[in-house]
Amino acid sequence: MLPWVVRRTRLPLLSLRCVDCRSESATTGEGRFRVNANGKLLDVWLLVRCVSCDRTSKLTVHDRAPVRSFDPAELDGYHANDPELVAERLLDPLLARHNRFTLDWKGAWRLDAPPARPGEAWPVRVEVAFADPVPVRPERLIAHGLGLSRNEVLRRIKCDVPLHRPTSTGFAFTVMAGD
Repeated sequence: MLPWVVRRTRLPLLSLRCVDCRSESATTGEGRFRVNANGKLLDVWLLVRCVSCDRTSKLTVHDRAPVRSFDPAELDGYHANDPELVAERLLDPLLARHNRFTLDWKGAWRLDAPPARPGEAWPVRVEVAFADPVPVRPERLIAHGLGLSRNEVLRRIKCDVPLHRPTSTGFAFTVMAGD
């Protein structure tokens, strides 16, 4: 059995329309939060920049939340612009739905796969794990990892998950011997 791991190499771009230039891509850059106190209530935003015109916009993370409802470590993370907290919030599907954006993972991930041994007996079992929730089509991932054409993947791979539907959860497949 061969273990494969899909990891992110950087934060993904956001598919979010800019109000100035109408571009559809934004980035978090190095990741910054803005925290605003209004009495005993806090607003927290994640700042994003348009990749075309460099305009800064805000994504609402917390809106009028009582100060007491925050974990002190989390609040310190917002003030210190903690990169792990930026990634955690950006990858949160509820934040994406609330702020109406999707993530563009193109070029933001890599596949860590050990090289296949030439004398290995067929069939070969491969287990794919995801270190981050990167949505990829199994067919493309397998073609990339094994250096096969997508038609050959469809012919030689036995898998329990649909090969054409994106997934971000682990799965396993079997590579059958080639002709």
